[in-house]
Amino acid sequence: MIKLLKRFWQRLSRPSKAAAGLVLLMGFLGGLLFWGAFNTGMEATNTEAFCSSCHEPIVKEIRETIHYANRSGVRAICSDCHVPHDWTDKIVRKVQASKELVFHFLGTIDTEEKFKARRGHLAHREWQRMKENNSQECRNCHQFDYMDFSEQGPRAVRLHSTALASGDKTCVDCHKGIAHKLPDMSNIEGWH
Repeated sequence: MIKLLKRFWQRLSRPSKAAAGLVLLMGFLGGLLFWGAFNTGMEATNTEAFCSSCHEPIVKEIRETIHYANRSGVRAICSDCHVPHDWTDKIVRKVQASKELVFHFLGTIDTEEKFKARRGHLAHREWQRMKENNSQECRNCHQFDYMDFSEQGPRAVRLHSTALASGDKTCVDCHKGIAHKLPDMSNIEGWH
């Protein structure tokens, strides 16, 4: 029995070139399959249909804003504003979102009434996230360097050319209600 185990171990520790090639090929194909499934899952969770499955009232709101229908025909969907575009930041956000899915399935916000009750807290948390990353999701489409001030109103020109240029503010400081109705923030601690 010991001889048999020794021979088996020797065969495993010194595989033939064909066996080694087969193992490498299987590893490569397995890696491709994993990467393809992972990428497919990442993209599937970035669709409006996926977001609507839990956030239908919010998606309905977006349909009434300039981000949904406008003169240029450019339309933003949920993931354009709520999921970073850079791959590593996107992975971090997806991991954070997995916690949100757990709370959804636990029933924390599974009805419109519960959602409305928590909406101020959720909005505040999202605005804080966007402020911390300098409104990067906004800047993926709206690049400050290419703004045509001659097309903006006097107030926007004044604010964009001073506050934003000096780095004091970021997009979400002034544009909180641009894609969603503003929630009641009266009971949110730290809101100002």
